[in-house]
Amino acid sequence: MKLKPIGEQVIVITGASSGIGRATAITAAAKGATVVLAARGAEALDALASEIAVSGGRAIAIPCDVSDPALIQHLADEAVARCGRIDTWVNNAGVAIAARLEDLPLDDARRLFDVNFWGVVNGSLAALPHLERQGGALINLGSFTSDVAAPYMGMYSASKQAIKGYTDALRIEVMMDRRPVSITLIKPAPIATPVLQHQRNLLDRQATMPPPFYAPEDVARTILYAAEHPVRDLFVGGVARFCSIFAQMLPGLADAGAALFARQIFKTRNLPAERPDNLYEPSAPAIVQGDTHGHVARRSVYTALRTRPRASLAIVGVIAAAGLLRGFVRRR
Repeated sequence: MKLKPIGEQVIVITGASSGIGRATAITAAAKGATVVLAARGAEALDALASEIAVSGGRAIAIPCDVSDPALIQHLADEAVARCGRIDTWVNNAGVAIAARLEDLPLDDARRLFDVNFWGVVNGSLAALPHLERQGGALINLGSFTSDVAAPYMGMYSASKQAIKGYTDALRIEVMMDRRPVSITLIKPAPIATPVLQHQRNLLDRQATMPPPFYAPEDVARTILYAAEHPVRDLFVGGVARFCSIFAQMLPGLADAGAALFARQIFKTRNLPAERPDNLYEPSAPAIVQGDTHGHVARRSVYTALRTRPRASLAIVGVIAAAGLLRGFVRRR
């Protein structure tokens, strides 16, 4: 399967107003793509579209709540009507709640699943008929919690594991029908987005995530790599890959470690900040990078190498050559 270069694509991005979605839209537009921006906050979308236009890019803002199948179908139809086609669809919209599972109101839990899981289902079903017409990429945002459950983020973890199961099964069915659609699951480590400012916090202290935090641009680069290269799944950040392998090989030890250190690494010592969350309504700030509670957002070497195969091969070649040279010198 051959996918178009980013500069020739029409890319639909849900959850585009902030964080990963915003970073992806800006990066894709800078590479020449036409981006269709979707999120609940119309004002934030219009501002982002204007920002992209000022920089010479092409962007269309279409407000949409991904939990509503009718609205997300309208998003797909409108994107095709205004741009002629869809080459890549990115299901990125999501919400988070910090809470012990026994303290989480069921209405809030269902709302989280409506956005995170059913938003992916709705987006996938709306996108597939358009993508298969000329070939394209469907990219779903999971998380490292797709493989590793996180305390105080139990319902969020459950939604991301449901996304993984749905994405994997959908990929097989599309392959069975030989439809020309690449389906990729992206699994980021903790990312320095505004998620900690946007999430609903029901804990007695301000919720956080364990470091390291990676830059949102790393996820954007990974998403756009998948838009050009058919690939099954991709981790963002070496820590995400390590945690997944560790949890699969030693699940009991992983559970025990999480139980032992959860209070230290998933909560700060500060009282929860009083601010609106985005569970039911969009909330500010509409920015790429958010509060990381004192941790520096780093760029991932693992991701840089994973999304640049030629550079990886060159580095491996240099290391191999150095090893051979060292062996030759020793023999002399």
